[in-house]
Amino acid sequence: MIRTPLTRWFDLTTPIIGAPMAGVAGGATARAVSEAGGLGMVGVSGRHTAEFVTSESAIPAEAELPFGVGLMTWTLTEHPELFEATVAAQPSLVSMSFGDPAPYVGPLHDAGIAVAAQVNTLADARRALEAGVDVLVAQGTEAGGHTGQRALLPLLQEVLELTDRPVVAAGGIATGRAMAAMLVAGAAGVWVGTALLSCTEGLNAAAARERIRAATGDETVLTRAFDVAEGIAWPERWPGRALVNDFSRAWHGREAQLVTDDAARRLVVEARRTGDPAHAPLYAGEAVGLVTTERSATDVVRELDASAEAALGAASRLVDRG
Repeated sequence: MIRTPLTRWFDLTTPIIGAPMAGVAGGATARAVSEAGGLGMVGVSGRHTAEFVTSESAIPAEAELPFGVGLMTWTLTEHPELFEATVAAQPSLVSMSFGDPAPYVGPLHDAGIAVAAQVNTLADARRALEAGVDVLVAQGTEAGGHTGQRALLPLLQEVLELTDRPVVAAGGIATGRAMAAMLVAGAAGVWVGTALLSCTEGLNAAAARERIRAATGDETVLTRAFDVAEGIAWPERWPGRALVNDFSRAWHGREAQLVTDDAARRLVVEARRTGDPAHAPLYAGEAVGLVTTERSATDVVRELDASAEAALGAASRLVDRG
């Protein structure tokens, strides 16, 4: 068994957190990850309702499993009910990412809930530490979905120099070897998203999972085109890493023109409704080429854990040989 400060804090048997991917990671995914000994999380966006938070959180809670909820901080000014429902659900961990966590740390701590924050720069990390966040998630640009511009390994090393609080690594981790590498580098755990995109418990459609399994790691783009097309007020500093498709080929880098092109923007809105992969965003990280099967998130987490333990053992024997 791999033991770290993260596993001891949340009583886990593996230091794996399932990323709170909005639109993919609901209660069933969170439960499946936690059943494997990790910490499953429910992803919440501004499109969701308080009722969604309550009903999805109940799925792992009813099984008496630890779970978390991931909130997009910048959405909460207009949707405070999402935060209220999250506190009421009593998760083990709440991730306050993509914005200033400071206003929310105190109320979460008062409710007995630990707080994490994804950070993409050293300034983010310092702000999170000053706010009293318990767990920092160093998210590299390799990650799928909305992310920053820095590669994981340099960012992780710099964040580790700032604090003795648990730091979790996120971005590009889809094998036990990668997980072992992050633990050896000093991370207390890993935050896994793309590896769970083809799991049977996901909220995403079967066609999306099929497209994920067919993709390679060379087929992603970090772009704001989809957010601009949908009129989503994501802060500009966090573009989204998605699979390349016809729409991103046409509009990535031309977002200023896209703002005024109503016909082009409608393509994405309609594609979201119909599931058209040529124009709808399908967020995935650079490790997507390693996702080739459709199976339970429980099996994915168990395999990651076993492979990481084997890789750590192999590394130890290699060092012993000099």
